[in-house]
Amino acid sequence: MRLHYAWVVVAVMFASLLTAQAVRATPGLIILPLESEFGWDRASISLAVALSLIAFGLGGPLGGGLVDRFGPRKVLLGGIGLIAGGIWALLQIQELWHFYVIWGLAIGLGTGAAGQVVSAAVAHRWFRKHQGMVVGLFGAAVSAGQLVFIPAMAAILVVDGWRSAMSVIAVATAIVLLPVLLFMRDRPEDVGLRPFGETAASMSRERALDAKGTPLRTALRTMDFWLLAGSFFVCGYTSNGLIGTHLIPHAVEHGFTEVVAAGAIALLGSLNIVGTLASGWLTDRYDPRKLLAMYYGFRALSLLALPFVYEMQGLVIFAVVYGLDWIATVPPTVSLTASRFGRASLGTLYGWIWFSHMVGAALAAYAGGFFRVLLGDYHLMFVSAAIMGFIAVALALRISPPRTAPVTLPAEPAPA
Repeated sequence: MRLHYAWVVVAVMFASLLTAQAVRATPGLIILPLESEFGWDRASISLAVALSLIAFGLGGPLGGGLVDRFGPRKVLLGGIGLIAGGIWALLQIQELWHFYVIWGLAIGLGTGAAGQVVSAAVAHRWFRKHQGMVVGLFGAAVSAGQLVFIPAMAAILVVDGWRSAMSVIAVATAIVLLPVLLFMRDRPEDVGLRPFGETAASMSRERALDAKGTPLRTALRTMDFWLLAGSFFVCGYTSNGLIGTHLIPHAVEHGFTEVVAAGAIALLGSLNIVGTLASGWLTDRYDPRKLLAMYYGFRALSLLALPFVYEMQGLVIFAVVYGLDWIATVPPTVSLTASRFGRASLGTLYGWIWFSHMVGAALAAYAGGFFRVLLGDYHLMFVSAAIMGFIAVALALRISPPRTAPVTLPAEPAPA
């Protein structure tokens, strides 16, 4: 049986996300070395990370709009190229404003353009069956990148400094440009195929679903858009912004070494591969709203316990519980967005919902550094994140249920 080209596209997208999005986990590694080398305080470094997360978020709707217009291939090439160039420039920095421009803007926009918004559009363009599972697989790629790169970079950092560690990921992002250039395709029609799982009987209905969309201005007037954006704001606050930026410094201040803390991030990432793949499978079968509520609830409980973790056993338990639902929120959020507003506008609308995610992440990244300087620890931030997680449970349960009614096809024009 011949392999459908959709799986080639999945492999290319997986490799792209694995390398490009691993960059997002590196601030936790370099905060302490930057403090030591340049004398910058943690609040100033955290502000640059927050700026990068805002740019990361803006890269979502910008990239999503460009995907809807030009296709995933060109957007991926541009985004990954910007990341690779930005990291090489980062190795030369001498001033704090250099860090703001390079990490805050260039790398932020690049990772946003080559991130989850593009992968969501790819999954819904190339697949009729297993869409949730494929979105989950792409989410797992982000965690796999952390699992592959972060422990190795931590070991290199201890021996040879942060620049050598960052060089590893710079080379990897440059290499991944080649398969994107050679093998990525925008649509199944580009290689003379139908989307995977589409049959002759379902083709008319699926093409009608592909054509269905909602303008951004219309979506902004619906409660469902703001519920999705609000819950994803909490997701960003409690994941990329707080844990992704500050878990390693927090763990070091609780007596763990940098390598052990990076190992916890790797374990967290490995469990998230399982959790995100399972979330994709569950999203294809169960109510995505209830899944979101469950994920946010467990995340809130794990964050509430984190200030009391001083032993290795507790850190491992946290990594397991938190890791299982870190990016597990993505498949049900994508599914609800596509179901509520239509596939044709998925890139644009999910892009803005993703931007809300990154605004939450930016707030937590900066607030984490600010309150660490003010109070001497991160405990208040972890408690605030837990409270917001419980709020997200309520928001998720208020989203309208997925639409399963058949699409009404337009009538054929009468013959002249």
